[in-house]
Amino acid sequence: MCDEQTESENEAYFRKLRSPSRRDFHALAAGAGAAIILSAPANAMDVVEADVTVSTPDGEADAYFVHPASGAHAAVIVWPDIMGIRPAFRQMGKRLAQSGYSVLVVNPYYRMTKGNVIEEGESFSDPEVRERLMPFARSLSPETQVTDTKAFVKYLDAQDAVDSDRKMGVTGYCMTGSFAMRGAAAVPDRIGAVGSFHGGGLATDEADSPHLLIPEMQAKTLIAIAENDDERDPDAKTKLREAYDAAGLPAKIEVYAGAMHGWCPPDSRVYNHDQAEHAWSHLLTLLSDALA
Repeated sequence: MCDEQTESENEAYFRKLRSPSRRDFHALAAGAGAAIILSAPANAMDVVEADVTVSTPDGEADAYFVHPASGAHAAVIVWPDIMGIRPAFRQMGKRLAQSGYSVLVVNPYYRMTKGNVIEEGESFSDPEVRERLMPFARSLSPETQVTDTKAFVKYLDAQDAVDSDRKMGVTGYCMTGSFAMRGAAAVPDRIGAVGSFHGGGLATDEADSPHLLIPEMQAKTLIAIAENDDERDPDAKTKLREAYDAAGLPAKIEVYAGAMHGWCPPDSRVYNHDQAEHAWSHLLTLLSDALA
């Protein structure tokens, strides 16, 4: 989960891994939110990009829609991490579209604000940024996650660039890993693939824990777990494994060695290129298998 303890763990790992001087450390911190440019996939497709608005029961959600320039393709909903929609996730969405998918990167905080909630260079490691973000995160609930997902599915199914005869995928990062799972349970006839990357709160002791919804899903799943998240809650992966096996649903559940919470987005301070690419390759395999 994204909280002060996670940041302390990431900070300790960051110092141990890089052992920078004080001057270098401040330089690294200053550039923490500057996204690395991701390489385009081999045989990348030409894509069309647009900022769009999606009608939901609670208002108008702003989103980024990117898809191959021709044809109709399987759709993927991308929930950003706690820092919301921003250039790094647009870049990730575009890269996915270049691989042949019609991708909707959504703003989870549209009820409170439109567009980016952080500026380039800002990081969750900054207490002032965390203080600004937490009210946005707390404004969301399991109910809003479901109603939003249904609205996004409806929007995508109405687009010419989407092949509505094929199931959709949904991915979530950090706190939105649970959003992806809840969405798959709420719209099982349309969502056939779930990807959770350093997702938090996937298997808890609460009555509304996402893992309890697994019997309601019809999706193949990829759950990529950060090393420090696993160290904090080693039982979560076991609960998830048991729940997927009991439901008879395929799920790849993996702890990514040396990858800290937040390692996937290219603007993350703990971005781990090798493990992010490892996760990306497994995501592409999941989508290819589940949305064929």
